[in-house]
Parts: sequence; structure tokens; C-alpha cells
Amino acid sequence: MTIDVLRRPGPAERQARAAVAVLFFTNGALFANLLPRYPQIKADLGIGNAAYGLAVAAFPAGAVVAGLAAGVLVRRLGSARAAVASTLLTAAGILVAGLSQSVVLFAMALFLAGAMDAFTDVAQNAHGLRVQRRYGRSIINSFHAIWSIGAVTGGAMAAGAIALDLPLGVHLLISGVLFGIAACVALRFCLPGPDTEPAEGAEAKEANEESRERASAGGGRSVMTSRTRYVLAALVLIATAGTLVEDAGNSWAALYLSDSLNASAALAASGFIALVGAQFVGRILGDRLVDRFGQRAVARAGGFIAAAGMGLALAVPTVPGTILGFAAAGFGVATLVPAAMHEADELPGLKPGSGLTIVSWLMRLGFLLSPPIVGLVADEAGLRLGLLVVPLAGALVVVLAGVLGARKRRPASDEGQESAAVR
Repeated sequence: MTIDVLRRPGPAERQARAAVAVLFFTNGALFANLLPRYPQIKADLGIGNAAYGLAVAAFPAGAVVAGLAAGVLVRRLGSARAAVASTLLTAAGILVAGLSQSVVLFAMALFLAGAMDAFTDVAQNAHGLRVQRRYGRSIINSFHAIWSIGAVTGGAMAAGAIALDLPLGVHLLISGVLFGIAACVALRFCLPGPDTEPAEGAEAKEANEESRERASAGGGRSVMTSRTRYVLAALVLIATAGTLVEDAGNSWAALYLSDSLNASAALAASGFIALVGAQFVGRILGDRLVDRFGQRAVARAGGFIAAAGMGLALAVPTVPGTILGFAAAGFGVATLVPAAMHEADELPGLKPGSGLTIVSWLMRLGFLLSPPIVGLVADEAGLRLGLLVVPLAGALVVVLAGVLGARKRRPASDEGQESAAVR
């Protein structure tokens, strides 16, 4: 067991951390309230798998189109205000999508919701990293775990609404108002002032040293070697593999369980809930596992778990086995996106933040490409075959995980100090 020497946060930092957690929670819960209602929407619109896949791809398409503009919004409004404003617009887009009477309006509403979700994602992470700098230690993974809790809560709310036969419009209106109010309340407790606060003390010294090293290595400009390009491409693929698996739970879990395995509508929602619930557990345990075994080993093990778990569920299709398969997939990919972002942000030869921006933007291609591809395969050969994207994504991670960091050995003196701290 290891314990780091931590800076004690003040009341403002603790309140801001709770506020950012609320923003992540609402972001996860809002869209999760819509996902289990997809089979009902698909049936009401009377569309096939291919059309459905293209329609739901509008959400990630909106995110890809708007993603690069998120930084402008954050700079103009501030990260906290941008996160709350885009959360409210996301809720509005989701409500319109649920009430849509045509596939075109459904896709347009999802496009708007996806664009706003991209703004929320960038803004809440930016504010979370600002709070993390105040803490002087890593807390960003805990926010992503809170997002998973929000997603589970939203999925459970949808399952309950389905079981109670609550009309779709009423259900999504309640969800939007509830989480919109929560986001507005959280804004009051976010950190005030500009997002570009100067670092203090040792943190500032480290930042200055890093800037000088990057400047001397690249002559003050971005210099990307072929090795850096390869690593960056591999990191994009690893992050995309994680999003592919997430999208399988988002867009197809409920549909596969209800249509292919004849599960009830309420039980079919369990596939998505199992995936994001297991993902939450993986994120809670992820920091400790990475500290002990290294990100490379954790990612490889996770890829194997996702590939084997979902592969077995597809090979022997049963309702309980499929739910467990989605859970294994969620647990396996839990740390992939944070790991890829962290590694990309430290790549040599790139300006600070460039690698992170590239990975966070391009990984959304997984959400964009997965629904229509799976839908086309499902129409031709069945959804069971289309969901092979999940074990294939896990296998890809096993192959590419070598670009991630290995376990870092601590000096013996540090280990002795940590042991003393534990005692």
C-alpha cells in the first residue's frame, strides 16, 4: 500500500470538487435516461436497424463537428458556466429526440444533444483539472467514476419509467428538469475567476522546467517524430476501442436483449446498466491497479477481459450471460480513455495540450462509426454478429497496449517513507 504526501484542500476546493462531481453525474444521467428507450423509439418510428444506426450516429456526429469549438466556448464563458449552459441544452435536445415523430427530427435533435454534450465534456473536464491543480494530486479519475454512477442512475430511472409505463415525454421532461436544476445549483460552488490560474510553488517550478525542456527539444516549436506519430495514432485507437465498447452498451444492449434474446423491456435495460456499472467499479479500482501493475498491464488485462467476456456471451447467447458479457466489457475498458488521454498529454514534440485535444476529439469517431456499421451488419447477418465489434475492440487493445506506460519503480527511500506513513 502506498500513500502520497497530499496538500490539504480548503473549503472552496472541497466545494468545487463536489460541484464538478455533480456536473459529471448529471452529464452521465441525462443521456442514460434516453438510451433504454431506444427500442420504443425505433418501434414508434418504424425503422430498420440500418436507419436506426444512422440516426443514433447523429449524436456522436454532433460531438465531432462541435468538438473543436468547445475551447472557444470555454474561453468566452469560463469552464463552469460553459458546462452548465451546455448541460441545459443537452437536456433540451434529449427531450426533443424522445418526442420526435420522424426519423429526421430524431436525428437532428440527437445531433444538437451530441454537440452540446461535447461542450459539456470539455468544459467539465477543464474545470475538474483546475480543481485538481488546487488539490495538488490526481482526482480526475474520480470524476469519471461519478459519471458512471450518473449513467447507472439514469439507466435505472429509465428502467423504472418503462416498468411504470410512464410516457416517454413525461419521463424525459422530469429527467431534464431534475438534472438541469442540479447543474445550476452546482455552478454556485464552482471555482470563481479565470480558468488560466498560475500554478504555485513546486507545481509552477515543474511546469516551467517542462516548458523549457519542450522548447529546447523542439526549438520552441512543435516537432513530431515518426515515433510520436505512431504512439499518438495507437493512443487514438486505444481510446476509440473504449468508445466502441461503450457505444455497444449505449446503442445496442437493450435492443439485442429485447429483440434477439426476447428479454422484457425493463430487463433489457440491464445490459447498459451492467456495462456502465462495471465501468464505474473499474474506474474506482483503476488508480490502485495502475500504481501496482502499470497502465500497460492493466490495459492489456482489461482488453482480454472485454474480448473474452463478450466473446463468450455472443458464442453462447443467454440473457444472464449477455448481461455479464456487457459487464465484463465495461470493466475491461474502464481505464482506457483516461490512460490514452494522459499518455497523449505527455508526448514529446507536441505543444502542451495538443495530444490530449487530438485524442479526445478523434476518439469520438468510435461513437460516430459504430452505430451505422453495427446496424448494417445487423440487417445483413443479425445483431449478434454486429456486436462482435466488442471483442474485436478488446483484442485491438491487447495488441496496442505496449505504447502505454509500464509500472514505475519508486526509489527505496520513498517506499520506506510511505511504509512509515502507513504505520
